[in-house]
Amino acid sequence: MRDNADIAETMVPPGRPRPARAKKAEDGLKAYRDRLTHGTTNKPEFEYELLVMFARNEISAPFAMPALCFIFYITSMFWASFVEATLWIAIVSMAKVYMLDQCRKLLAAPRADVNVGEWRGHFTRIEFLNGLALAAFALIGIYNGNVGHPSATFSSHVFIFATLMVVLAIRMTFASTLTSVFLAGSVPMTLAVAGRLFSLGDPFYFALASMAVGIHVFFVYLARGLHSTALSMVEYRAVKDGLISELEEATAISDESRRRAEAANKAKSRFLATMSHELRTPLNAIMGFSEVMEKELLGPIGSDTYREYSRNIYSSGNHLLHIINEILDLSRIEAGRYDLHEETFHLVDIIEDCERLIKIRADAKGLQIVEEFADDLPQVWADPRAMRQICLNLLSNALKFTPKGGRITIVVGHTENGGQYVCVRDTGPGIPKEEIPRVLQAFGQGSLAHESAEGGTGLGLPIVQNLIQLHGGTFDLQSELRKGTEVIVSLPRQRVLHPMQPLQPLGQESHRGASVALPRSTRQPRLKTTASPYGRSEPYRSAGVR
Repeated sequence: MRDNADIAETMVPPGRPRPARAKKAEDGLKAYRDRLTHGTTNKPEFEYELLVMFARNEISAPFAMPALCFIFYITSMFWASFVEATLWIAIVSMAKVYMLDQCRKLLAAPRADVNVGEWRGHFTRIEFLNGLALAAFALIGIYNGNVGHPSATFSSHVFIFATLMVVLAIRMTFASTLTSVFLAGSVPMTLAVAGRLFSLGDPFYFALASMAVGIHVFFVYLARGLHSTALSMVEYRAVKDGLISELEEATAISDESRRRAEAANKAKSRFLATMSHELRTPLNAIMGFSEVMEKELLGPIGSDTYREYSRNIYSSGNHLLHIINEILDLSRIEAGRYDLHEETFHLVDIIEDCERLIKIRADAKGLQIVEEFADDLPQVWADPRAMRQICLNLLSNALKFTPKGGRITIVVGHTENGGQYVCVRDTGPGIPKEEIPRVLQAFGQGSLAHESAEGGTGLGLPIVQNLIQLHGGTFDLQSELRKGTEVIVSLPRQRVLHPMQPLQPLGQESHRGASVALPRSTRQPRLKTTASPYGRSEPYRSAGVR
């Protein structure tokens, strides 16, 4: 009985992909049909490659066999008549010319018009005629009277035996890709040479004839080995071409997927930016009118409930405006249109401003804010608005997820390579390790954000990460369940400004190579420094001094 898998395979509706077993059976049936059609166990494309290799081998050395046959022709004059030798060389030359013409015709024909089986049989028949022509060399002069002379007999038969060895070696080299062609061209000559040697009735020639047959068998095995090597080379090349085509296809699919993803990302950013701009216009009106109603600028409302509603409308609008601003910032960053307006400032000043903004909310939750600022921190060259947004986002996240009575620690210090860093550490519940990549993505939120009543849009950390990367800095988030979260953003050394030290002590400036102490009234004013981008300080003089 057939199992359920076999029944399921037969019930596949048309137009849907067939199961693996059905596809495998179909491929096996196609391969069996090809073997019956082409008369070989190899794939048709492999047989075509072997056929082309044979034709190229023949064309690559068109004068090798004719030159060798011409040498045989000259040598055969010692025991054969001129007419027999000339007739032999003419037949051999015509067979070789016809073979070369057919090889060129095969290479010039399109692949779709080539029937491998017919061409292989055609070459086998041509080579058989060529083998008969070569076999005639062993028979010319056999009825000549001087062949019976002992010295002429021995020399002619040894030369014929040597000729057989040379012809077998050459034909094995050129026709090893088609074993049938090699056999069709070499068997007639081997039989002719062995028959002539056996007909002499001498034990020495018996041994020589047996050696000729044995050497032919050896060359047959050698030709089969070369055929297997050529077939393996063709198969490996086909596998390599298949892998290359699959790789190119995968690359094309990947490029197309990346292009679509980039287009979708640009469309998303454009949509968010457009919608944010469209939402801000009515939102400003809502916030303005609700603020006027809450403060009763045009007269008393007359109801505390209406006043509370106005306050709620303003708070909701303010929250929505904050979300829209975050979406706009992220859209500009992703579109590469966020411009940094850099200037000099102290990181500690930015941190203190942000801390004052969240102080009221922290006191309402009973949170303790601990400051750990390093002494003598130099100024940095960065965008103060972007750095303020980074600090506010980090402090807001820490404030949002730290439970009542917790602690938020703010650290500002030097990095090992000369930069500066800001670290915000809280005692909240932490983030599971598997959720960290998700919270760093746009609109990504962890499980705690959904449980918290203060859950936001999930844009805070992605904005921080992108803004610090625009400054050439680094972002690092470390968190563990029930142990809190620590976020570190650092600026590179090139953005830390160091004042230039005076080149000479004041009052000891040199004059023409000698140190001269100038009067106090004539001393040069002290040089000050002005900060320039990425740590390069430039001296300038005080105002009013030329």
